[in-house]
Amino acid sequence: MAETHVLFVEDDDVIREATTLALERDGFVVTAMPDGLSGLESFRANRPDIALLDVMVPGMDGVSLCRRIRDESTVPVIMLSARADSIDVVLGLEAGADDYVTKPFDGSVLVARIRAVLRRFGHAGGPGGGAGSDGDPAGERGVLSFGDLEVDTEGMDVRKAGVAVALTPTEMRLLLEFSSAPGTVLSRDRLLERVWDYDWGGDTRVVDVHVQRLRTKIGQDRIETVRGFGYKLKA
Repeated sequence: MAETHVLFVEDDDVIREATTLALERDGFVVTAMPDGLSGLESFRANRPDIALLDVMVPGMDGVSLCRRIRDESTVPVIMLSARADSIDVVLGLEAGADDYVTKPFDGSVLVARIRAVLRRFGHAGGPGGGAGSDGDPAGERGVLSFGDLEVDTEGMDVRKAGVAVALTPTEMRLLLEFSSAPGTVLSRDRLLERVWDYDWGGDTRVVDVHVQRLRTKIGQDRIETVRGFGYKLKA
């Protein structure tokens, strides 16, 4: 298996060095940068497999860096935030991040979250792996139509009124999950388990923000909120 290259942007020297060592012990290749501008340069030069971005870094903050990366790539991004209730978490997710981890974090927790994201993006195998694995809605081949929305579950292609819709891998997996059960209410916990590969409790804000991002791309009225229960794709 090819080594996984991690871009890690963190301005605190102690955290940067300790986390880099922890990730390297788990077999990752790490490029660590102290600020957003050098992080962007490194991303463009090295094209890592995943990016870990601290929210508060000098030069260019982590949210802005995430937005720049997302403009150029669908590479998975995990934000690091010192406050779980911070607006920075939501801003990072809205900028295109796939997940976030709060500080201080245990090294094993961070590695588990990284591996979960990589499995979703097809960088690592195992249960809950990439599209087309057993139990994954992407395994259902063909084109599904919902009004003017077409979802090609084999080609991983989405079109709205005949126009291609660009989705990140996380957004695509979310849409595939909805498409596999149109008209059925899916709870946030189920979506966390199926899309984010969480087998433990997770922050449902991750689901809510990604649903909103998906709505902006496929139509605000396509995914309905069922208060107290979750979301459903209109059949």
